[in-house]
Amino acid sequence: MDMNEMMRRGMDSIMNTYARFPLALEKGEGCYVYDMDGKKYLDFVAGIAVNSLGHGHEKLVSAIAGQAGKMIHVSNLYWTAPQICLAEKLVKNSVFDKAFFCNSGAEAIEGSLKMARKYAAKNHPGRFEIVSMRGSFHGRTFAAITATGQEKYQKGLAPLLPGIHHVEFNNIAALKAAVNEKTCAVLIEPIQGEGGIHPAEADYLRQARELCADNDIMLIFDEVQCGAGRAGTFFAFEQYGVEPDAAALAKGIAGGVPMGVIMAKDRLADAFAPGDHASTFGGNPLAAAAANVVVDELYSNGLLGHVKTVGAYLKGKLESLRAQMPEIIKDVRGTGLIQGIELSCPAAPVINKCIENHLLLVNAGANVIRFVPPLIVSEAEIDEMIKILQGTLESR
Repeated sequence: MDMNEMMRRGMDSIMNTYARFPLALEKGEGCYVYDMDGKKYLDFVAGIAVNSLGHGHEKLVSAIAGQAGKMIHVSNLYWTAPQICLAEKLVKNSVFDKAFFCNSGAEAIEGSLKMARKYAAKNHPGRFEIVSMRGSFHGRTFAAITATGQEKYQKGLAPLLPGIHHVEFNNIAALKAAVNEKTCAVLIEPIQGEGGIHPAEADYLRQARELCADNDIMLIFDEVQCGAGRAGTFFAFEQYGVEPDAAALAKGIAGGVPMGVIMAKDRLADAFAPGDHASTFGGNPLAAAAANVVVDELYSNGLLGHVKTVGAYLKGKLESLRAQMPEIIKDVRGTGLIQGIELSCPAAPVINKCIENHLLLVNAGANVIRFVPPLIVSEAEIDEMIKILQGTLESR
């Protein structure tokens, strides 16, 4: 069966919730993917920052296959070694004391917000409000979509969850004005992803930390997209010298196997008791086995250092491209391997043309192209991407 026939079958049987590109992908190797017709594409989307070790990574494939042969899933009513080992690694290498495993970023955000309200109910009765940022994106479930600071994602879903308010990102005065005696949590992305690759300002995060500490308000960082090594440190917030009370991880943490994680300090984690929160599939042996490989590669096998090196290389190449065509590229933003360019034109036609030229890219808003390749990407592959992108921009 050819690719067009497969896509037609998909349109007949799958809900129309994605504006899909006219591609049916069949396999991948490293930083490349192949469609059903055998055409090869350089993948700078990586499942939207998910395929941290690329496609077909030998250690990851081996760990998944080996665990599948022993046990794919068992209820969290029982202990399993892969999950315990993963939690130990995450705690040992972070400022946090406990981990909770789920299946996605939206679930990690939902659980974090529940934890904040649980903590407030026990320690500050009457507190329940949450302050989030304009331009943010936190997921598609009801609390997560309510916390998302972009109205386009909320159309047709009213009424949303009460008690969640939005303020301008990187504006400490607006945050201070929004916090009151009813506030239980502040939710911030250290680097806004879907909102256009906007990093937080260091002083803003420091002052937000002080504000929350002074009022015993839970500070939650959404690291679903910018965490798990993508920014060049395991947590993006490590680059700011600021410690949140909790952080949400997902996307690249298990290299493509669904996993979300809530990391929290003990005083917040202790707000949960048995029965307060759960996830049937969360942290099951298969997902945990995959995540153990990713964490080991980042911490023990030099991948974090590699991300810093190639991230700086990517930044330099994008800045050089901007200097060559300032009328098209207005800004370069981001760090590590979560970067973006803001264009003076819509991003979609450029991305579509890049696909024709065998390069996969994704936008982050109407005018921003996002670069979130596998963390194993090489300088040579960055050069290949830049060459295709430059040719595409010059021919538009």
